[in-house]
Amino acid sequence: MAVKLRFMRFGKKNRPCYRLCALDIRAPRDGAYLESLGFYDPYIADDQKKIRLNKERIEYWLSVGALPSESVISFFRRSNISGFVKPKKPRKRRAKKTDKAAAAAGKPGKKPKPPKKPKPPKQQAQPPSLEPPSLEKGGQGAQPQEAPKG
Repeated sequence: MAVKLRFMRFGKKNRPCYRLCALDIRAPRDGAYLESLGFYDPYIADDQKKIRLNKERIEYWLSVGALPSESVISFFRRSNISGFVKPKKPRKRRAKKTDKAAAAAGKPGKKPKPPKKPKPPKQQAQPPSLEPPSLEKGGQGAQPQEAPKG
């Protein structure tokens, strides 16, 4: 039998409370449960009392192969349940060096880029003339023709 750790919703209308339970995967959200493992009331002001979990039984069900839902996993991480706490990796900090500081220190580094050349100003486009293009031999316009090779 496949077991999943899920929250069951109960409480009044518009004021929910949740019970963490071990359920058969095929059971509905608020159906029969195998074991109650904890309690979550989002309306309690004190964060310590908001979540109550039985860590020993949760770790037992996880060792047997029960799968927690995504929302339950986030609660396990907050409550330091074994196997769900991510160890913090030390950050590798790089020393920030500017090109000038590297050059002053005499260390070889990247060569500074030469300054960019300013672009010439754009010429304004002249409106097309209203005169038809001049027609020369064959209607090719003013294009030069190549001499025949021979």
